[in-house]
Amino acid sequence: MRKSDPGVTEEVLAYPRRVEILDTTLRDGEQTCGVSFTTQEKLSIIRLLIQELHVDRVEIASARVSEGERRTVEMAAQWAKENGVLHRLEVLGFVDGDRSLHWIADAGCKVVNLLCKGSLNHCKHQLHKEPQQHWQDISESVRLAKNLGLDVNVYLEDWSNGMRNSPEYVWNMLEALEKLPLQRVMLPDTLGILNPNETYQYCSQIVEKYPKVHFDFHAHNDYDLAVANVYSALQAGVQGVHVTVNGLGERAGNAPLASVLAVIEDQLNLHSQVCLSKSYQISKIIETYSGIRIASNRPITGDFAFTQVAGIHADGDLKHNLYCSELSPERFGRTRAYALGKTSGKSNIIKNLELMGMDWDEKLIQKLTDKVVEMGDKKEPVTQDELPYIVAELLNNGVEDQPVKLLNYSLTAAKGMRPVVTVQMDIEGTVYEENAAGDGQYHAFTLAVDRIFKRLQQPVPDLVDYVVVIPPGGRTDAYVQTIITWKWEGQLFRTRALDVDQTVAAIKATLKMLNRIKTEVK
Repeated sequence: MRKSDPGVTEEVLAYPRRVEILDTTLRDGEQTCGVSFTTQEKLSIIRLLIQELHVDRVEIASARVSEGERRTVEMAAQWAKENGVLHRLEVLGFVDGDRSLHWIADAGCKVVNLLCKGSLNHCKHQLHKEPQQHWQDISESVRLAKNLGLDVNVYLEDWSNGMRNSPEYVWNMLEALEKLPLQRVMLPDTLGILNPNETYQYCSQIVEKYPKVHFDFHAHNDYDLAVANVYSALQAGVQGVHVTVNGLGERAGNAPLASVLAVIEDQLNLHSQVCLSKSYQISKIIETYSGIRIASNRPITGDFAFTQVAGIHADGDLKHNLYCSELSPERFGRTRAYALGKTSGKSNIIKNLELMGMDWDEKLIQKLTDKVVEMGDKKEPVTQDELPYIVAELLNNGVEDQPVKLLNYSLTAAKGMRPVVTVQMDIEGTVYEENAAGDGQYHAFTLAVDRIFKRLQQPVPDLVDYVVVIPPGGRTDAYVQTIITWKWEGQLFRTRALDVDQTVAAIKATLKMLNRIKTEVK
């Protein structure tokens, strides 16, 4: 919140209000096409959101979905009760007499988010009821919920269309709801139709008329305005916002957790109790569980979010952090990176060498810069992990001086039989040979390598991710890039290699990994 924002006073700026965060990754986020979390994944996510991130509330499921969902909710409620956080779990329920309410109460939860109709269009054409009848049904559902010991929040589904097309219906509904024992009224932009101006207008009108009611705002991202609309809703005075990790959700998704947290603190000068430094960790976990990859250029959590490419930017950072802002990677559990490519200058090279603790002189810097630009012109990727190998090559200290050399390997595959690999390696002057059968040629190769390193009583990193990047155009002789992510002593690192054969590229990337850990062990 800035001084120039409407309604901002010095008193407001001196005492920033706390924004309540509801995460609905497990309910609304699971409506992403193709996403379905297992019970154990859901329980893990709930623990992370509450105990690591300290999210205020977690919407964990919808009532009456399936028996499997019911068992998951029961297990989540039991864990939450044992840890004193049961009131922070919420389940979506429906105005269906007492069926949803009994489902939620019997599963052990204590908060229902009651789905009501926030537009006349939905009320008439989905429920086929007059508004007065719907409000009476809501009132009865709330009474039944209280009798079962449940706290009640209400969703006004399609509220944004209601404000646009049937505002009298919305105002009359709010008048009816104000008389009920509710914890919160939640205002969803169900179809993601709003823009920031409309969001501010509608939310400020409602907050001004009902200052004692706790309002949440629930954004969808159909116009790529979810975060902007959250900004406007908070600016208008709503007290809580709904998010999902990585912006998961139906159609174009919901407002992403990490981006909303950054906007709350940096753009609005408000605060939440959520731990920013854990947001990247859970983002990567949800990426794995959901199978939905994070776009490399996504703010905060994307691979490129804190990567400088242009040489002039690295030069500015070297001189006085000229291209750094308060949106620092360390706040989110990340580090700044300096990409290497044809637009890189000497400063990018120096920054990368600094991060690796390597010494340099002007002659080496010039050679490295020329080599990196040359590779960039050929569209060959250059990573920090590869830089030591390039340095070694330029210093005439190339492959022949690496501790691990791949002397030979034989890959065989036959129909109906498991692939078999024989590997011969020179490790610090001693030749080792092993063979293994695996579920694929590369799998067999890694098993043979593991056997060799077990003989040396040296562990190898765990393979975390394996990505093959194939260039467009359909050429079968084109180079493919294999990128492998490893976990070694609690840290992640990547190695990558190019070849016309995917398996050979993976073998080259693995050899880079082996030389790296062998050097570190020394």
